Amino acid sequence: MLCLALLMVACNFISLVAGPTPTVETPTAAVTDTPIPPTDTPIPTETPTTTPPPVDYGPDNFPNDVNPLTGLPVSDPTRLERRPLSIKIQIFPREERPPIGVSFADIVYDYYQNNGLTRFNAIFLGNDVDQVGPVRSARLLDVSLIRMYKAIFAFGGADKKILNQLFNSDFYNRLVVEGANNCPPMCRVDPNGYNFLITNTLELGKYIVGKGVDNGRQNLNGMKFQYLPPENGQLGLQIQARYSISSYNRWDFDQGSGKYLRFQDTQEDQGGGENYQPMGDRISNVQIMADNVVVIFIPHSYAYKSGNSEVIDIEMVSGGPGVAFRDGLAYEVRWSRPANDAVLTLTFPDGTPFPYKPGVTWYQVMGMSSIKETKEGGIWRFEIKFP
Repeated sequence: MLCLALLMVACNFISLVAGPTPTVETPTAAVTDTPIPPTDTPIPTETPTTTPPPVDYGPDNFPNDVNPLTGLPVSDPTRLERRPLSIKIQIFPREERPPIGVSFADIVYDYYQNNGLTRFNAIFLGNDVDQVGPVRSARLLDVSLIRMYKAIFAFGGADKKILNQLFNSDFYNRLVVEGANNCPPMCRVDPNGYNFLITNTLELGKYIVGKGVDNGRQNLNGMKFQYLPPENGQLGLQIQARYSISSYNRWDFDQGSGKYLRFQDTQEDQGGGENYQPMGDRISNVQIMADNVVVIFIPHSYAYKSGNSEVIDIEMVSGGPGVAFRDGLAYEVRWSRPANDAVLTLTFPDGTPFPYKPGVTWYQVMGMSSIKETKEGGIWRFEIKFP
């Protein structure tokens, strides 16, 4: 069923003149349902070599060397003197996992694309990585994310209806797709017989500048960061997010690192039970981790549906409810997009800003009618239902 769905939604790419082929190593992490123990492998981080003092930042007046998307000082402040990069990354089919370079992103949105599957939109600013991918096609929600983060957008094609919105937008000149003479930044690699489209974060910026597009520092104010967790949090040790019988994931809180560890589906679940394994990264060779995991509820509707062909519209306007997880605790929050070009922010129900933990944030996007359950032991389960 999964293969059939993928064939139905596969995107046609512009032919590419072959460029130099870098190599990508496959991680050797064991397949297990147990969190990967800490190793000596360096985890991507913006933290300088000396431990920073516990300073809280945001939602505005960020120092020049503090990333407004993570609340962390960066070792090279020049990385902040540019636009963020928004890159579409596939996680299906399963045999082509793990993804490449996603653990270096500051923010990642994980959301329903079509036919029971999900895809990532990863936002990069504070870190650079030579290879990110596999780069795949755009969806309607990406239009909102590009505007919110004033980003350069790297993608691998799209349905005609989506391409029309992208290329008739005010940010059309910040779109980067595969072409005959643009490797770098968009190149093909062939690890283990797979023909992946990948991109390079440094080369994306150079490419845009070469097209005459402004790539200076952008106003990304809006997120508040605080080292100490807020009071009155509920226990939040595990987050289960189910999108279909094919796509489901889990985040487990790791007390040692203070982070949530990502697990991903390994098989279809038609009632026999979900099965997970740690999701790694081909570049960092460690399990994907997040300091904050935020489940946000957004209206989903069909922009187009005919048989097995569907285009989903995720209407990220104004705001809505959510649940934020940090430090093993859960908080009922509201997400907000105050303006088209404003980053997503969180508040408590009374309107006061919710403080993110400094570090990486992943958003699990769910429909408004999705199921939310809490279970003993700090387990939270979310299951999408739409429209």
